[in-house]
Amino acid sequence: MTSRIASRMERAEQLRAIAQERILVKDGPYGSMIQTYKLDEAGYRGGRSFDHDQKGNNDLLNLTRPDVVSEICNAYIDAGADILATNTFNANAISLSDYGIAGMAREINLAAAKLTRACADAATARNPDKPRFVAGALGPTNKTLSVSPNVNDPGYRAVTFDEMKGIYREQVDGLLDGGVDFILIETVFDTLNAKAAIVAVDEAGEARDEEIPVMVSMTLTDLAGRNLSGQTVEAFWHSVRHARPLTMGLNCSFGATELHPYVNSLNPQVDSLLCVYPNAGLPNELGAYDEPPEMTGKLVRGWAENGWLNMVGGCCGTTPAHIKAIAEAVKGVKPRTWHALPPALRLSGMEAASFF
Repeated sequence: MTSRIASRMERAEQLRAIAQERILVKDGPYGSMIQTYKLDEAGYRGGRSFDHDQKGNNDLLNLTRPDVVSEICNAYIDAGADILATNTFNANAISLSDYGIAGMAREINLAAAKLTRACADAATARNPDKPRFVAGALGPTNKTLSVSPNVNDPGYRAVTFDEMKGIYREQVDGLLDGGVDFILIETVFDTLNAKAAIVAVDEAGEARDEEIPVMVSMTLTDLAGRNLSGQTVEAFWHSVRHARPLTMGLNCSFGATELHPYVNSLNPQVDSLLCVYPNAGLPNELGAYDEPPEMTGKLVRGWAENGWLNMVGGCCGTTPAHIKAIAEAVKGVKPRTWHALPPALRLSGMEAASFF
């Protein structure tokens, strides 16, 4: 008799149950790790033929060098990661068009999901007491729905909401068909882009007659604590809270030192799991990240001891060594507790407003 495959919402409930017992660990980035392989143009192509240069197209490696992607994924697993995100940050038709392969979006997402799923399932089979979860990653694209790219025409947009939604939908369908547990809408610099992604996930769920759990992560564009579309972290939360995300949090832009006050401000506002994955400090003059794993772990442990964390990982510049240090730093620390917020009218413009 074969066992029934758990639904995505059942997987979400499983993750929530674990999060009541301990702080979960998310993996780190693929981009900076891929750079360490020093692949040339032929390395990115993997024997396939393309009309445009592909060097730097990290998402393509899911097809052309799955060994590289799997090796990185397994390194994060070995470091202690519970949640593995797919290598699909730029695997959307908008971003892939820079490489002349917009039509390969579905193929890349499907391959990435299957690859990450296989690594996660193998790790779970080795240690059933530590189940691994897979999040299908959606990046922000290189377009914005809220801001005109033409300073002389404030009303102009390079892409419409429906176009953005459709582009995300293609990516979401590929990730779901490949077997991801959740959809991670990450590095959100434009709230409207995130809303297009949320609608795409909702519509994909309706087409499949299932509810798809989403994880949402905002990125700040300056130390004033706002994203590119001008919202504070609290205002952004009010804008996406209706989606009932599995996790809400922050990633990228800054290291743990700079994100500290914003994690603090989000903590009492978010009535879901709180997930933060900072960079390895700030980049140096050469664009490299110098913060050692021990420092990242120490800073993250401070958040954990303050009771701010349900899930934590790493973004730009972090490595499996950073993830290992983070996992060790939060081990045994009580996870954040949260409660349902009291009924209120919660609105958001640039700032958040609540009326009780």
